[in-house]
Amino acid sequence: MKPKMLFVIGAPRSGTTMLERMLSAHSMIQGGPEPHLLTPLAHLGLWAKVDKAPYDHILAAQAQKGFVAQLPRGEADYWDACRAYCDTLYGRYMEACGGGREICLDKTPAYALILPFMQKVFPDAKYVVLTRHPIAMFSSFANSFFDGDYRAANEHNPIINRYVPALAAFLRQTDIPYVHVRYEDLVKDPETWFQRICEYIGIPYEPEAIDYGKAGEEGGRAKGLGDPIGVAQHTRPTTASVKKWVAELANDPDKRKLVERALAAVDPADLETIGYPPAKIWKPLLEAGDGVPAPKAPKLDRYRLERKLIVRLRSAARGGGPLRRVLEKARLACDVLLRE
Repeated sequence: MKPKMLFVIGAPRSGTTMLERMLSAHSMIQGGPEPHLLTPLAHLGLWAKVDKAPYDHILAAQAQKGFVAQLPRGEADYWDACRAYCDTLYGRYMEACGGGREICLDKTPAYALILPFMQKVFPDAKYVVLTRHPIAMFSSFANSFFDGDYRAANEHNPIINRYVPALAAFLRQTDIPYVHVRYEDLVKDPETWFQRICEYIGIPYEPEAIDYGKAGEEGGRAKGLGDPIGVAQHTRPTTASVKKWVAELANDPDKRKLVERALAAVDPADLETIGYPPAKIWKPLLEAGDGVPAPKAPKLDRYRLERKLIVRLRSAARGGGPLRRVLEKARLACDVLLRE
């Protein structure tokens, strides 16, 4: 089975899980948790670290290029092979899900960093590109996964500097058709934008899918990667998170400086292309003026307690103290015991 492919492309914390839930609520679309199938394939295989794999990846790449050059259609045969791999896995997934839906949806934010590869493998797929205000996106990322520690979040994954150029490059290309939606526009007027997305995909507009939380999917939905907290709090798009970052940066000069440095390193043309001109980036903060109340601390639940513990343990482990030595000994013991 060769499924019709639909990809939602966007940076982490840009609303992609919300849009995936809406699209998955459509009668013709089969969605699900992030599968991360294409990123390993784009980097030559299913290894945790390709540079640590037990072969010389540089020599292997050179050898494969020579081999591919001898094929009847050259590089086109290589892309066919990658496509066959993906068609098999996505096709079997659709069979396993049942339900007779025609379109397979994959929403994996990391795909935004391998879009040139995807254009070769899936030139006929549908691409929905979702962008969000860069500061709002990064603020959500830091608060969702790093307990509000901007520095730790940026060191782990500088999403502004990685994703803005990658998304802008795709939006400027003209070989592959796509539809571009801004998060702020989608949550403000979901009916209009969801209808436009359906028209682009070529499926009937089903307005009831906008209320994704009422679609009855959650009970049978497989667990996987995606939004860990936000999207489950709502049953449809909401503007509640559009300007949450304003209060945070208004009351924390260090966080503002970090974001300013990140944005300064981005090409202004890229910001313009994704829908957020540099001249308007800080407009919500300037309009808020002085005396913006500090944001309230989020309620402590199991997930947030886990994140706090992980952040503190990671910081302690990187400090080179006793904890790191214990972890290194534990890792060595595990390597010895689990070695095949």
